[in-house]
Amino acid sequence: MIFESIRASMLSRLRLQNMAKQVRSESTAQDPAGRQRELMAKGLPKKKPILGVKQILLVASGKGGVGKTTTSVNLAVALKTLSPHREIGLLDADVFGPSVPLMMNLQSESPLLTEDNLMKPLINYGVKCISMGNLITEKSAAIWRGLMVMQALNKLTREVAWGPVDYLIVDTPPGTGDTHLSLVQNFPIAGALLVTTPQSAALQVTRRGLTMFEKLKIPVAGLVENMSCVVCPNCHHTTQLFGDKVKAFAKTHSLNILAKIPLDPSVTNSSDEGTPITVQQPDSEL
Repeated sequence: MIFESIRASMLSRLRLQNMAKQVRSESTAQDPAGRQRELMAKGLPKKKPILGVKQILLVASGKGGVGKTTTSVNLAVALKTLSPHREIGLLDADVFGPSVPLMMNLQSESPLLTEDNLMKPLINYGVKCISMGNLITEKSAAIWRGLMVMQALNKLTREVAWGPVDYLIVDTPPGTGDTHLSLVQNFPIAGALLVTTPQSAALQVTRRGLTMFEKLKIPVAGLVENMSCVVCPNCHHTTQLFGDKVKAFAKTHSLNILAKIPLDPSVTNSSDEGTPITVQQPDSEL
């Protein structure tokens, strides 16, 4: 009797499954594009917010050496200075070349663990920071493939006691690879800030970064033009070393240039000393 009841229940369930498949099949025939979207989304991870984090901003540029980390660090410190009641976080997502510990004067620090075995962010200038540079020795090299990079990124996001954080600034590595894709696919990203220098070589690669965010449907807040000019310390005359190509680039792609930062030794020296220019010279033009 029990067997017959189970058998009847299984047959009923199979009939319902077959009906559902038939409905999906008919729907697919009518909307092949919808079916393609369904298949593409099937293997993607579901976006989940980082516990305790409200907004995430990616600082990016396809090109290396244009000042992404300098921009990220000073942006985070400036946000905290201008809005001391806000909680600001800074994530160094460049696992191969982490520079945030140097610029935030946290090189010799290692994070402690909570009772839940989560890392406590290191804090300086009121900003919560975490970086792979604080988890490995200064002379160590992260010689990893894609999967290990993803695991490291997961550790720096999901295994950190971030909360509460109003704005998390993410310093991303050069390129348009695994790190950017994983961040966008796994977390709700509020927007991206592009950093570039005026050279054609930098702008060409920045265009690829812009294309990536457009394809991934991440809004771009605007452009930061770094090393835009040199200012004479005596007469204050400005000289554009690389022309004014960023203006044309921004116009072509309907982007706002949010800041033009001159090439100045004060920025470099303050970064090397672990005292961001926004801390060292808060009232200067820089």
